Amino acid sequence: MTQNLEKLKQWIGRRESDLDYVTIPAVHRLAATLDRDDPMPKLGDPLPPGWHTILFPRVVRQSQIGPDGHPKRGDFLPPVPLPRRMFAGKRITIHAALRVGDEVKRESTIKDVSLKQGRTGQMVFVTVTTDISSPRGVAISEEQDIVYREEPAPNAPPPAPQPAPGNAAWKKTVTPDPVMLFRYSALTFNGHRIHYDHPYVTQVEGYPDLVMNGGLTTLLVFELARAHAATPLKYISSRNVRPMFVNRPLVVCGKPSADGKSAKLWVMDDQDVLALSATAEFQ
Repeated sequence: MTQNLEKLKQWIGRRESDLDYVTIPAVHRLAATLDRDDPMPKLGDPLPPGWHTILFPRVVRQSQIGPDGHPKRGDFLPPVPLPRRMFAGKRITIHAALRVGDEVKRESTIKDVSLKQGRTGQMVFVTVTTDISSPRGVAISEEQDIVYREEPAPNAPPPAPQPAPGNAAWKKTVTPDPVMLFRYSALTFNGHRIHYDHPYVTQVEGYPDLVMNGGLTTLLVFELARAHAATPLKYISSRNVRPMFVNRPLVVCGKPSADGKSAKLWVMDDQDVLALSATAEFQ
């Protein structure tokens, strides 16, 4: 990997742009997936924070799909020669609201490619920066980490769990099922097979069940903050630290600061172990 890393670093600085639209049907479908009883969205309605994840899916021809359901490597993202790819975390700054009906532009750049030694072996992190703009200017700036990992050794012990913070002031329990994961994957045009293909995820990647989508977990954190914070969200940094699985309850938690201008946010799995950690700032 050390020798390959120099080749992979040639992707740093590569740019990609795209165009999408905030449509009434897509917003309505995401609200239903999140089990919200919202009225039908109207043109001009603000898009809730975090809901921009339904925009700009990676669209490639069927012949360009890799064995894991993702697009084959080496187009915009570098061809990292490690088998497992997952969403690791992101930092999002909200400058202004997107609105239903907006034509939206995206400009993405490969910021960094780095090699790290983790608890389960070598990992390559690819960091992508993105600006999302509406007709009124830049609305969202995002920095996302994608991690590529080795296959774990057959008898390797699982990573030691990280303790979750205590004394949550905000709390919501969600039990994702296969239909919820499938609907979110369909909304985001995400073909990653670990979220819907039970034989593949258990027999090829060795997980015990379908894996909860990391982007959906992060969206649940956005929803908790939106439900409880006194002012709108302006920044969030999140990190996925442990996979979660369908049909197992997860608890989305939050603890605001004394002045209400920030909050710690986290998600615990069904073993009360930390699965996602985040910090948020409010306007």
